[in-house]
Amino acid sequence: MSQILYQQQLNYLESFRPEPNPLIKEMEDFASEKRIPILDWKSAELLEQIIMISRPKRVLEIGTAIAYSAVRIARKLKKKGTIDTIEKSLDNISLATDYIKRAQLEKQINLIQGDALEIMPLLTKKYELIFLDADKEDYEKLFYYSLMLLKKGGVIFVDNLMWHGYPAASKVPPSYKNSTKHVREFNKLFMNQTALKTSIYPVGDGVGIGVKI
Repeated sequence: MSQILYQQQLNYLESFRPEPNPLIKEMEDFASEKRIPILDWKSAELLEQIIMISRPKRVLEIGTAIAYSAVRIARKLKKKGTIDTIEKSLDNISLATDYIKRAQLEKQINLIQGDALEIMPLLTKKYELIFLDADKEDYEKLFYYSLMLLKKGGVIFVDNLMWHGYPAASKVPPSYKNSTKHVREFNKLFMNQTALKTSIYPVGDGVGIGVKI
């Protein structure tokens, strides 16, 4: 499979990783076993660093999955910081609810069930940080909604912008052609925004970071 870093580089970085929190490790193992996409641990560490630097009071996550990233975000927020996280899969909602309870973060994490394309236009309060990690065909619409909800000086963090390396590849497997097309189109949109200062970094599966100006 196409990838951003060679395995020896990944192994080298892995050697510096401290032993993860037991619940985080359990979530990573569960996601791997059940083939549930979650944020790569290196990308999660980068996101945590941004949280610690920017100190957002309100965070919006689009795509909860099993709440792996929501839990990691919530643990780095200030005492009164909160995260709203949107998920449409009922199966994921059940798993996420259990993990949030076990992490004792019910007060910090507000889990919203439904389609983000329907929920985001109804949101009225703005956010200092928005994390976008949803269906690739919806990225463009979700991105524009995110721009409207992001405060000036706020950060948007977008996952999967290198999409297994395929956006930069000359040959793409048939099963990835459609999603790769969406990611390539989104990357052009993202990098040509006048409302944001944007960059794409080869971390995890490719991370886009934009600051609203």
